[in-house]
Formats: sequence, C-alpha cells, structure tokens
Amino acid sequence: MVRASGLPNRTDAMFTTVEGETWDEVMAVVKAATEAVKAKSPRVGVVLKLDWRDGVSGALDAKVASIEGHLATN
Repeated sequence: MVRASGLPNRTDAMFTTVEGETWDEVMAVVKAATEAVKAKSPRVGVVLKLDWRDGVSGALDAKVASIEGHLATN
C-alpha cells in the first residue's frame, strides 16, 4: 500500500515514514495501509507522528543526509 502510493517513503525497524504535499494524500495512504492489515488481522495498532511544514518537500532524504554530514565531520 505505502510503496504503491507513489509517495516518498522509508521503512525502518520501528516506523514507516511517508512524505506528501497534502494532508489528504498522506492520510489516504495511512487509511489504505490500515485497511489492508485489518483485512488479515482482527486487530490493528496505528501510531501516528506528524511533522507538518508548509513549503518543505524532500525532507525525508534531507534529514538523513544532514545527520550523516554532521557525523562525518566529527
């Protein structure tokens, strides 16, 4: 569901991060992913953390690159 959305995303050991331009497009992915799990399981848990910044895109990769840059200089 998440990858099929076409939105920038990253999955790691703890979370799946999705980046989008609008509330509706991101929440549509959350809803679709939740419904896909619900179709196969009697229980679904969702933890949602939101970082909303108007006019910012590409933060998914930029944040990681910034951290890696700081680590490389130390």
